[in-house]
Amino acid sequence: MPVAIICGHAVELDKDGFLTDYEEWNEILAKQLAANIGIDLTDRHWELIRWLRADYRRLGVSSTTRHTQSAGGFSIKEQLELFPKTPAKKMAYVAGLPKPQGCV
Repeated sequence: MPVAIICGHAVELDKDGFLTDYEEWNEILAKQLAANIGIDLTDRHWELIRWLRADYRRLGVSSTTRHTQSAGGFSIKEQLELFPKTPAKKMAYVAGLPKPQGCV
């Protein structure tokens, strides 16, 4: 697997650029990952990211936009505002989670 240096830390990535190890993620890394895709994280972004990570830890899969809406209370409209165009993919990327099933 490819290794990248992000914020001075070597992290393993899958073929799509997603972190492969849940434990390698931290908030400093998340800020850089968000900056890589043009997102400046707000308090609401952090609420969503923390929910996504807790949900992943509980279920073992990355959340879809529909699941994030129904279980997390973050409407699809809000997800699109926070992570434009491809919210599930971008949310998982910044949260250090695998690409959600069904994302191209």
